[in-house]
Amino acid sequence: MVEEKAMSLVEHLSELRRVLVVSAFAIAAGTALGWFLSSPLFGFLTAPVSALPATRFITTSVTEPVIVKLKVSLLAGILFASPVILYQLWSFILPALKKNERKYLYIILPCSVLLFFGGAAFAFYVVMPLGLRFLLFVNSGVKYEPLITQNSYLTFLLTFLVAFGAVFELPVALLILVRLGLITPLWLRKKRRYALFVIILLAAVLSPTPDIPSQLLMAGPMYLLYEVSIWLSYLVARSRTRALERV
Repeated sequence: MVEEKAMSLVEHLSELRRVLVVSAFAIAAGTALGWFLSSPLFGFLTAPVSALPATRFITTSVTEPVIVKLKVSLLAGILFASPVILYQLWSFILPALKKNERKYLYIILPCSVLLFFGGAAFAFYVVMPLGLRFLLFVNSGVKYEPLITQNSYLTFLLTFLVAFGAVFELPVALLILVRLGLITPLWLRKKRRYALFVIILLAAVLSPTPDIPSQLLMAGPMYLLYEVSIWLSYLVARSRTRALERV
């Protein structure tokens, strides 16, 4: 029996290694392709800055253009490889789940991806233009020309996109807790005031910028998603009750 467990553990680790290796090769291939598309992609990413008046990019080191190109290429590589990565994770997790658990994975994974990219898109198209305009021109009484390095902007942008993508996963996290029976829809309703306080606190901590408008633009959708989660939690709780009754 001990020998069989050791073999199953070895096979499990071997499968995990295969998933990691295949994902790494997919990212490497995507990054190589992304190298040739990095210039137009970076041009697209700089749209919020390009739309601002009297604002331009500068380079403060010899290696900065190459570093930025590599970062953008890697970002493109991860995006190109994401279907392969998701499929590898899917193939690794799915065999370990029971039949009734798999149907939830079919719902959770697509919803998680859509919510993350939805949050990133909201940050890019709504929050970034407003946030940059506020941050760069808040001191409107003084005449100056904003000069932004490419590397600092790219780091700032990616931090923004990841932060908003992560907080948009709130409904998935809450509905999983409801499904596990750790919280209930009634509990979510009663904790609205505390939830609002925690959301505002999280927005202040997770927002890449200290300005109030950006934090409110993060807190607003988070609270709206919390309210949506309450209504959806009734459906999840009802499904859980039916499942328990059949046992």
